[in-house]
Amino acid sequence: MQSYLVLSDEVRAARLAAKPVVALESTIISHGMPYPQNVQTARELEQIIRDRGAVPATIAIMNGKIHIGLSDAELELLGNTPDAMKVSRRDLAYALINNKLGATTVAATMICAALAGIEVFVTGGIGGVHRGAETSFDISADLQELARTSVAVVCAGAKSILDIGLTLEYLETHGVPVVSVGQAAFPAFFTRDSAYQADFQLDTAEQQADFIHAKWTLGLTGGVVIANPVPEVAAMPREEIESITQSALQQADELGIKGKAITPFLLNRIKQMSAGRSLETNISLVKNNAVVGARLALALHHLRKRTV
Repeated sequence: MQSYLVLSDEVRAARLAAKPVVALESTIISHGMPYPQNVQTARELEQIIRDRGAVPATIAIMNGKIHIGLSDAELELLGNTPDAMKVSRRDLAYALINNKLGATTVAATMICAALAGIEVFVTGGIGGVHRGAETSFDISADLQELARTSVAVVCAGAKSILDIGLTLEYLETHGVPVVSVGQAAFPAFFTRDSAYQADFQLDTAEQQADFIHAKWTLGLTGGVVIANPVPEVAAMPREEIESITQSALQQADELGIKGKAITPFLLNRIKQMSAGRSLETNISLVKNNAVVGARLALALHHLRKRTV
């Protein structure tokens, strides 16, 4: 397994210095935002994490290896290559043996982070049960990964294009705890309130670290969703985003867009129909998640030192 991992100089130095590391996905770079905002945002996310005392590790597939941490040139390559492969659990082996340039989804980033011994992962929003899944069976691999891989995922909830209620039911069935930050409501990416409740509210990094540590110490493997709402100043009204989403979903259905292509299509249409405001919201929420993720990584690091 180690033969497939390549650690950046910064991540390798963090390991030697016993500093906490925070994983970042790369699909947000290649498929979630347009160039050059994607690369600029990726660099800003990394700096937010550094500024709070942790070390960022953006993860991607390059030259037959899993790269844990990317250089500026590698970030630029990924952000400026429109046909970079979107890599989830099922795709990892294929991307590696065929030397594909691959951007890792939430599921694949969790796998790679766990392989590298990283416990905290920051993303925008998790995937989930798609609307109409009762006939399409379109359920994100992110949910199964959360059930099996012990990584804490800091996100702004599930993307509002999904069926939030069924997503939370799926997570509950598989024993994945959903923890909200600063509110009882479960956020829905562009909006702070999905109209559903999280399982638990833990507002501080220390509380979250205690919870995660207790869960894994008990042998309860699997991830934890740390649902951190988008800042109020950047949030979009729930009614507005729902109306736009319904229109985008209808267009996707008329065009026959399904599978991996559906989420990038919907996010792009939402950006167009909101006159770019959704992109600004996306950038704001993932930066906010980076702050919470860095604090959590530090709290877990200090907790580990106290309990050794």
